[in-house]
Amino acid sequence: MSKFIQSIRGMHDILPEATHRWQAFEAIIRQLMTAYGYKEIRMPLVESTDLFCRSIGEVTDIVEKEMYTFDDRNGDKLTLRPEGTASCVRAGIQHGLLHNQVQRLWYSGPMFRHERPQKGRYRQFHQFGVEVYGISTPDIDAELILISARLWKQLGLTGVRLELNTLGSNQARENYKSILVDYLNKHHELLDEDSVRRLQTNPLRILDSKNPAMKQMLDQAPALIDHLDEESIEQFDRLKAMLDATGISYTLNPRLVRGLDYYCNTVFEWITDELGAQGTICAGGRYDGLVEQLGGKPTPAIGFALGMERILSLLESQQDSQADRIDIYLVLLGDECEMKGVQLAEQIREQHPALKMVTHCGGGSMKSQMKKADKSGADVALILGQDELEKEQLTVKYLRQKKEQQSVHFDEVNDFIAAI
Repeated sequence: MSKFIQSIRGMHDILPEATHRWQAFEAIIRQLMTAYGYKEIRMPLVESTDLFCRSIGEVTDIVEKEMYTFDDRNGDKLTLRPEGTASCVRAGIQHGLLHNQVQRLWYSGPMFRHERPQKGRYRQFHQFGVEVYGISTPDIDAELILISARLWKQLGLTGVRLELNTLGSNQARENYKSILVDYLNKHHELLDEDSVRRLQTNPLRILDSKNPAMKQMLDQAPALIDHLDEESIEQFDRLKAMLDATGISYTLNPRLVRGLDYYCNTVFEWITDELGAQGTICAGGRYDGLVEQLGGKPTPAIGFALGMERILSLLESQQDSQADRIDIYLVLLGDECEMKGVQLAEQIREQHPALKMVTHCGGGSMKSQMKKADKSGADVALILGQDELEKEQLTVKYLRQKKEQQSVHFDEVNDFIAAI
């Protein structure tokens, strides 16, 4: 029997050495969304299971295989949310935020799916999502893509590419489904088990199959782009023109269909080659029929979401992050020095609120404290011993540079810190 209880598989701890990356990421998100005029919404972790069955689709992998569902004490069937869009729509309908209104919203928080854990993909994962309601024109489609592109720029993320497609209007998509099903039925013997299961329920998902045995057959399937109505084509052309005008590069991918039933018209994904087979780091599109499907009035809607663990994993592989580096470690030797050191530390923090400084606590020899100063990653150690206290000065020792140590008077410490 194990001596201690471990975390549940796929639900991991975020340890102190990693939280600084999360904090920086979250700060960038907040600033970016404020700059574009979006407001935060926070939804509960637990929803009615029926919400996801009606929105995502009962024959999707998420609903069939991945949701954490349970009966509560009243016998209601509840689910830990596997994604944010359905919850956001439910909240908008419930609180009267959507009908004849424009809402630009964003959210972030944990989601839950019973998947096979792998790097950057967990059973409890954190998602950042953006949703816009009440705008049917493609300028808002372009705005969401521009927001995501600016996020990569502000994070310093490189090597991601945009893939773009349109599924057409809901009617055009339904018409195309019939054409596709006819084609697939003629090649029924080539379909794998998953594809046969999806044939009558979600045939567009078959186009996204990674089964190499089906590739040639699917490459020759009728293309959705050839069966769009005039309005869908016009909207997509306007979106592409806006992206071209703003310098956003993209690749048209006619096989991009997204995994959820509610998508229509614009769909897009940001993809990297640095995370293996699961290369999508951000995805979204239009879902103009979902609000009505969940009991609201007909409302145009579009959104995107990204997995924060995957983005941070990618950033970690691309950057030698120094965000957790301490600026100064204050070494204090003896009771009197500890008393004076606490006063000095607070005076320094008052003058330099952005400074990252650790004040040594717990006593110890000069050697042991300097070891901790070095281990902290600090650039500089400020040393206060009995000799320094009598002279009212600090000894400055550079830990990362080959510079001679020096002394700084108490009255000059703030100027010294500002200079370095």
